[in-house]
Amino acid sequence: MHFRLVIALLAFSATVHASSTLRVGNQVLTAGDSQERVTELLGKPSARSHKRDSRSRGSRRGGVRVMSVDRSGEQWRYRHGDHVTVVTIVDGRVSDIEDHRL
Repeated sequence: MHFRLVIALLAFSATVHASSTLRVGNQVLTAGDSQERVTELLGKPSARSHKRDSRSRGSRRGGVRVMSVDRSGEQWRYRHGDHVTVVTIVDGRVSDIEDHRL
């Protein structure tokens, strides 16, 4: 039983990869780079969406969802063959890079 769980977790971890760096040809995109650098390396995104970090604060009776305005940003999606790359931009800088294999 434990062996099957380990195999399933390894298979899932191979399909989704979140990182602070992405190799693009012979150059590297890293967290902290500008959105202009993202466009220079990856081109125009195929889709953009707004992202907000949220956290819950609650008591025993219920919770309150607090939207953090200072950490809002955009997710830029790029599709290249069987890969989808999602670059999160916060305040004009790369904060996160995810690479998904379809």
